[in-house]
Amino acid sequence: MKAVDGVAIGYQVYGEGPYDLVLNDGWMGNLDANWDIDDFARLLRVWAQRARVITFDRRGFGISDRPGTPGQMAIEKSLDDMRAVMDAAGSERAVVYGFEAGAAVSLLFAASYPERVTALVLHAPLVRYWRSPDFPWGWTQEEASEWDRWIEESWGTPEFWRWNAEGMGYEPSTDELREWARLSRLSASPGAALAIERVERETDVRSILAGIQVPTLVILGEHDRDGNHWGAAPWVAEQIPGARYQEFAGGFHFLQAESSDAFDAIDHFVDEVRHVEAEFDRYLASVLFTDIVGSTEQAASLGDKGWAELVTRHHGIVRTMLARYRGTEIDTAGDGFFASFDGPARAVRCAQQIEQAVQPLGLKIRAGVHTGEVQTVDGKIAGMTVVIGARVGAKAGASEVLVSQTVKDLVAGSDLTFEDAGEHELKGVPDRWHLYRVV
Repeated sequence: MKAVDGVAIGYQVYGEGPYDLVLNDGWMGNLDANWDIDDFARLLRVWAQRARVITFDRRGFGISDRPGTPGQMAIEKSLDDMRAVMDAAGSERAVVYGFEAGAAVSLLFAASYPERVTALVLHAPLVRYWRSPDFPWGWTQEEASEWDRWIEESWGTPEFWRWNAEGMGYEPSTDELREWARLSRLSASPGAALAIERVERETDVRSILAGIQVPTLVILGEHDRDGNHWGAAPWVAEQIPGARYQEFAGGFHFLQAESSDAFDAIDHFVDEVRHVEAEFDRYLASVLFTDIVGSTEQAASLGDKGWAELVTRHHGIVRTMLARYRGTEIDTAGDGFFASFDGPARAVRCAQQIEQAVQPLGLKIRAGVHTGEVQTVDGKIAGMTVVIGARVGAKAGASEVLVSQTVKDLVAGSDLTFEDAGEHELKGVPDRWHLYRVV
């Protein structure tokens, strides 16, 4: 549970997929009871195979608190709930799936906190409740009154769900009706269901559609295409810059575990977005690798305590030089350092200064520098550039700084000078590489 303005919000985190996914269902649910319905449980497991899933009960439903005032039920409050749940789950950014009214909340969240949303998936989005001349997909006053009557008189019964399902062109089994009826009783009282229904009737997020900046996929079951209420989905996609629209096969309004068309579309969309995001995290960097030559022999002669003290002094010198030349320490392993720079000349000069500064300690280092494109993985830079830099460093001898051809070319015109160190094979790296010795 997570308290938001004194209202406890129930949430769950499950699955171990490669990205975070926030499920923002629009209406009814109970985080515990959802797993008791076979169809729903299978759907949740399908999501869990794809992502680390974060889901929560909307305030007023399920295991979350029933707020005491109408103002605490406002749709804007759901934004606070969603952000608080993501924080509690340790999620900085997530793909957000919004269904029906949950799509409206998801759109508001993406507009307010675009830095927290990797992508939006909007399923049968409800962006306005009422029908109007410029929005022919909404509900009429007569339809709304009928909803109220059914909730007041039959909420939590199989009859309510038979009427609801038949309105969507679906004929549920007796077992399904029994399961849905029980879930609705565990989700909300008739009064709470009516309160949420009336909050949704104030929904109109059409004005923000053109300002959505995150990648967006709008999906709809083909059966809903010509429906009075959900047929707005293609129009919604048209209003969001760059959004895609995809219909999936099947005759039911809700996403099901067997909705392979829908999941294929979602998988393709998310994979593409994550690939592009990975490209955003790529940039040019110069990497420097250093390590002490003959460290094993020196450690043996000095003993553990003496060697530890010497390594501590070595590390202090290296870190001082990294700070002086605006390098970033990425990793330290034993007596070796891995650092990055935004300019190759500074990386080379830093290596030279480290080599000279450790000599009074009786130490000799080897160093290698390479420049290329890197990417950020778990907060550290990675990629073939890093591998090449490490291999160049490994080829250096005592008190020697080796650089790749790329580095030599990029620092042309500086006061750095080099001598040819010949061509070398670098372990695990294709082709032969021309290396140069800094003099």
